[in-house]
Amino acid sequence: MGVNTVRRAIFLDRDGVLNEAVMRDGKPYPPASAAEVRLIDGAGEGLARLKALGYFLLVATNQPDVARGTQTMDELGAINAVLDAALPIDAFFICPHDSSDGCECRKPKPGLLTTAAEHWELSLADCLMIGDRWRDMDAAAAAGVRGVWIDYGYQERGPSAEPAATVKSLLEAVDWIVAQENRT
Repeated sequence: MGVNTVRRAIFLDRDGVLNEAVMRDGKPYPPASAAEVRLIDGAGEGLARLKALGYFLLVATNQPDVARGTQTMDELGAINAVLDAALPIDAFFICPHDSSDGCECRKPKPGLLTTAAEHWELSLADCLMIGDRWRDMDAAAAAGVRGVWIDYGYQERGPSAEPAATVKSLLEAVDWIVAQENRT
């Protein structure tokens, strides 16, 4: 790595950001199987634009259904494989724990992001996180990463930490990031 090289990434939540979440009672849930995966409109185009700006694209996702016994690691891997085949993703960082497990990787804790930063030698101050839940934005803030919140109006609380931007879609998030790049 060169002396003046800054390595940066876009951290992406998975469900609701890359693929459509399954909605129940106003709350988002992951697809149960690879067959249920539906990409968010424009996801391929949007991520290609971010790659063209030189960002690594790293998925950072909580998947507590594994700990709850309602999804297996094999099913989780199959869902991720569908996304990996369709999108220019560099790596997946997954927390398979539930809130009660007390792990350091479950968002809103910053463990997924800091682990990825160590692995990819990233400058967290130069990274962003695109997410659709309060946990994503709070994890971003805890890691020193700027958050871009896709506010779908879920029936849950909003982020404790103020995101750098609030948008209505992945493509709007990409447009905001591109506009920030063009300012520099």
